[in-house]
Amino acid sequence: MSHSHRTPAYSRTDLFHSRIAINNDLRGFRMKNATKTLISFALLSLSPSLLASSYYYHERVYEVTVTNLTKGIAFTPVLGATHLPRNQLFRLGEPVTDNVERVAEGGDIGPLRAELDASSQYSATAASEGLLTNGQSVTFEITSQRPHSRISLISMLLPTNDTMVSLRGKRLPRYIGTSVTYQMHAYDAGTEANDELCANIPGPLCGGQPFSADAPTDEGYVYPSPGIHGEGDLAQSAYDWQGAVAKVRIKRIQ
Repeated sequence: MSHSHRTPAYSRTDLFHSRIAINNDLRGFRMKNATKTLISFALLSLSPSLLASSYYYHERVYEVTVTNLTKGIAFTPVLGATHLPRNQLFRLGEPVTDNVERVAEGGDIGPLRAELDASSQYSATAASEGLLTNGQSVTFEITSQRPHSRISLISMLLPTNDTMVSLRGKRLPRYIGTSVTYQMHAYDAGTEANDELCANIPGPLCGGQPFSADAPTDEGYVYPSPGIHGEGDLAQSAYDWQGAVAKVRIKRIQ
């Protein structure tokens, strides 16, 4: 006797619900894939901007080498600062600030450095140590973050009353391994008369007082220094200079 196998019968209702379930599964699958695709596109679109932001603002490191070009002048510790293009430590023809005056008359970079460190206009500061004598070089590192693309340097010249050597807002090298070289000139701060008397000049040679009270003989503004006149206690033949008093090489190392 033969047996026939009969396929179970499904009602139209069962088939209808099965079709709905299949359609829902397909719809869910498509939605998940669409969501993943949208997320992927979003990540791809964000990544370049995030990378660009990271590149733009990451810290850059520079090696700064200052060389004293004078015949008989020494530099007090050199203060360096990286900053925005519009900033200047001082401006020609204008009075200096109290903290720049302390550098020009006594080589005291502490107050000026603290002022710059507290300002959002400046990215970082760094300084050398000790006196930089004639013909010698000193190297230190300083950092910066864009858009702080400029560097300034400042130091006092010894023996002088109130003369400073400065690099004023020069551009930093852009790429790792590249360098730039600048000349540095001397500026009279205009805060003390240039009597060239050791009593009014600090440092190992003269040992005088570093700061003086305001007087009618003070010029009152910054101007290019004319050098040593040979008056008072300083011999022009020993300490005078012409042109640049220093050069600086700045190399980006990171």
